[in-house]
Amino acid sequence: METENLFISIDFDKGDFPRKHTCDGEDISPVIHIDRIHSPYLAIIIDDRIGPSERFTHWLIWDFESRPTIPEKIPRAAVITEPFTAVQGTNDFGTTGYRGPCPPKGEVHTYYFNVYGLDAILGIPPGSKRDVLEKAMEGHMVQYGGQAIATYSR
Repeated sequence: METENLFISIDFDKGDFPRKHTCDGEDISPVIHIDRIHSPYLAIIIDDRIGPSERFTHWLIWDFESRPTIPEKIPRAAVITEPFTAVQGTNDFGTTGYRGPCPPKGEVHTYYFNVYGLDAILGIPPGSKRDVLEKAMEGHMVQYGGQAIATYSR
């Protein structure tokens, strides 16, 4: 299945993560803007690509109706009903919901925001890991956008 492009942006795109979105601050999820949506549902993955084949997942959220803005401070529950209904997975910190950048002191890490337009609710269990989400998205991804990038160092 061929996918169309989505456009994702964050207020600090190609810059540094504001402290409030990191482990050194409030550790709350940032506002995410999404344009050119033509699919009924979305999923978002934020990760730190540590090396060519290694990545560290910071946020998995799926099964929510398409919307142009994801507000900041999404609750960390596996299933949320406010500010919209969605399911969240287990990140590589071993917790549910968003966890912000927290690289080792002295290292600069780069974080990638990826959004997927889906043609159906995936229905996978809350708390699922990234591999389960990616497998469930196979055959349902009709749009993709991964243009937002930010860095952080401590």
